[in-house]
Amino acid sequence: MTLVPVAVFAAAAVLEVAGDALIRAGLRGRGVAFVAAGFAVLGSYGIVVNLLNVDFSRLLGAYVGIFAVVSVLVGRFYFGDQVPVSTWLGLLVVLGGSLIIHFGAR
Repeated sequence: MTLVPVAVFAAAAVLEVAGDALIRAGLRGRGVAFVAAGFAVLGSYGIVVNLLNVDFSRLLGAYVGIFAVVSVLVGRFYFGDQVPVSTWLGLLVVLGGSLIIHFGAR
C-alpha cells in the first residue's frame, strides 16, 4: 500500500470518528446542531473514502483496519476510555483481517 491510500484512509477515518463523536455529543446534551454537524462530517467521510479507485469490498475491508485503530485511539486519548487488553488484541485481529482482504488474491 502506498502513502496516498494510507493518507486517504486516515483522513476518512478521522472524519468518520469525528462525525460519530459530534453525534454522540449532540445526543448527550450538546444539542441538535452537533447532531447535524455530525451528519455532515459523516457524509464527507463517505466521499473521501471513495476517492480511491479500488474494488468496493477490498476498499472497505482494508479501511476497516485504519478506522478501528483511529476509533480506539480517539476513545483512549480524547474520551479518556480505559481500553482493556481484550480490545487491543481484538484490534490486532481486525488489522490482520484487513491485511488479508487488501493483499489477498485479486
